[in-house]
Amino acid sequence: MRAAHLVILPILIPLAGATVGLLLWRWRRWQAIASALALLLSLVSAGLLLVSAWRQGPLVFQLGGWPAPFGISMVGDLTAATFVVMAQVVLMTGLIYALGCRDRCVSYPVFYPLFLMLTASLTGTFLTGDIFNLFVFAELMVIAATVLTALADDRSGVEAAYKYFYISLLASIVWLSAVGSLYASYGTLNMADLARRLAADPSPPLVPAALVLMTVFFMIKAAVVPFHFWQPDFHAAAPTAVSAMLSSVVVKLGVYGFLRMTTLLFQPQAELLRGWLLAFGLLGVFFGGLTALGTHNLKRMLAYSTLSQIGFILVGIGWGTPPALAAALVLTVNHSLVKAALLMLAGAMASRAAVKSAAFAHLTGLGKGAPFLGALFLLGGMALAGIPPMNGFVGKLVLFRSGVLAEAYPSLAAVGVAGILTLLYVTRAFQIVWWEPAPAGAKTKTGGDRLLAPALLIALSLWLGLWAEPLLALADAVSASLLTPSAYIAAVFGP
Repeated sequence: MRAAHLVILPILIPLAGATVGLLLWRWRRWQAIASALALLLSLVSAGLLLVSAWRQGPLVFQLGGWPAPFGISMVGDLTAATFVVMAQVVLMTGLIYALGCRDRCVSYPVFYPLFLMLTASLTGTFLTGDIFNLFVFAELMVIAATVLTALADDRSGVEAAYKYFYISLLASIVWLSAVGSLYASYGTLNMADLARRLAADPSPPLVPAALVLMTVFFMIKAAVVPFHFWQPDFHAAAPTAVSAMLSSVVVKLGVYGFLRMTTLLFQPQAELLRGWLLAFGLLGVFFGGLTALGTHNLKRMLAYSTLSQIGFILVGIGWGTPPALAAALVLTVNHSLVKAALLMLAGAMASRAAVKSAAFAHLTGLGKGAPFLGALFLLGGMALAGIPPMNGFVGKLVLFRSGVLAEAYPSLAAVGVAGILTLLYVTRAFQIVWWEPAPAGAKTKTGGDRLLAPALLIALSLWLGLWAEPLLALADAVSASLLTPSAYIAAVFGP
């Protein structure tokens, strides 16, 4: 097998697993085993891709043997490979959580095939080198996420699925309009070719429109304030195994898109775009933190928290220096692990309540009977708030260091003040569920969703806090590769 084939294996293996899962729909246990095995093999192939991209540089697979820019290029550079590994690690734990949860929806014959379809499509959005192909993968992801949400045991799942589907339909129209604008201007859809042509001639009249439209698309996908309005309902109503994926790694498509826009596609307009991202990021850290502080539902609180944490990442991208981009990547990885773990813990706590709900009214004081779950939530909250020795502390530390190096003192001060909000809403949630006395007559169910998946993620978060050097080295390497787009372009077009 040629090394270039590693680029498509993380997509093909989950797709094959979804097909096998549909064939095994009558044998649910074997379907679950086959799905877990497919995702494990996909994760291994993604790890091999990351190692190869780090050692050899970008790997490119030209679909159909057509050379760029005429065919579809799949590009496994260090940035894409890092996002793929991050996503599939979290998705693997999401599947583990589904295997041990009590939701009825996970027993439906289509659940695991759709989960693998979500995996394959999200992976494809990171690895494609073609802007129209990114649209195709994003649409497959929307279909899988919509149906998985509609399957939820929660009655509001169908309503949330409709909201997500229609806002995604609007985002698709926005993206296709941007694609059409760029194709009319340059006659190509290949990202590397567009980067060359845009750098040589950024003057076509439709380019500013394409820049704005692409920015709006990725802001919707990342739930950036004020394009966040679909996110809290959607993530609060989806099955826990699904909402944990949507609020942790699926929203990272927007982060990935902004990295590509500012360092590859729109290099002449990068400074302007970074200014926008910095402003929206600062808005997000305050709005997300304040709304999370005022919610009355644990899952909803964590959904609003995503708005704030994405804001921190956008601030790093907005500063745009090599240390700031590295900080944004560290925060991206850390948030993916911690947010997935916390949402799983919220779902596990809700599964123990007499009325299955993450509302604080039903969870008040019930955590006293689940001390291990409380310990995991406390560690996850510490990571989210940036308290040592968790990985969140490392992420916030490198972000502050990059802000000092960039001499961005006003925005750095704003980020510091907004960071206090994270500590406040995490502390409030822990106090309500694990500290306050339970109401008279409150009952809990025996057992509940298993804690293996969130425990693995919290352990990984702790490990990356105690031994952060590998992640920091990877982040520096990704930052360097992002700021040298010529290597990406040369790899796509070959010698």
